[in-house]
Amino acid sequence: MRMLLPSGLMVFAGILAPPLALAPHAEARPTDYRFHLLKSFFRKAACPAEHYAQAFLDAADRYDLDWRLLPSLSFIESTGGKAARKNTLFGWDSGKAESLSPLASIREVGSRLANSSLYKDKDLDEVLATYNSAPEYGQRVKAVMRQISPR
Repeated sequence: MRMLLPSGLMVFAGILAPPLALAPHAEARPTDYRFHLLKSFFRKAACPAEHYAQAFLDAADRYDLDWRLLPSLSFIESTGGKAARKNTLFGWDSGKAESLSPLASIREVGSRLANSSLYKDKDLDEVLATYNSAPEYGQRVKAVMRQISPR
């Protein structure tokens, strides 16, 4: 038998336990300054992507991307998940792409930016011009990157 108490604690088989983590991704690294900067950035704008701060960092580390790139793309494309469609935070394929979950979309876009011949071995400006060829797009993304952290 499982019972949730008003305090948020859970009773399961007679054992009192804290609630399970609701985070949809790997455990947060509270000592990683990047984690706190991302959480703060998204929280100030009331963005659902706040819940994926660790996933953004995991993808950046795994695919050797600037840690601010994926969060900035998500902010420009869906206001950090506020306007996300079909579980993607990135407006991929002009908003037609579909993903299993926001977490999966972070991993998918990170992998493509790192491994696709369209993006691989390009500098940031070239990656952004390929991602979206609109004249001011790259500057907008880089401005968000600087808002998250100057570096």
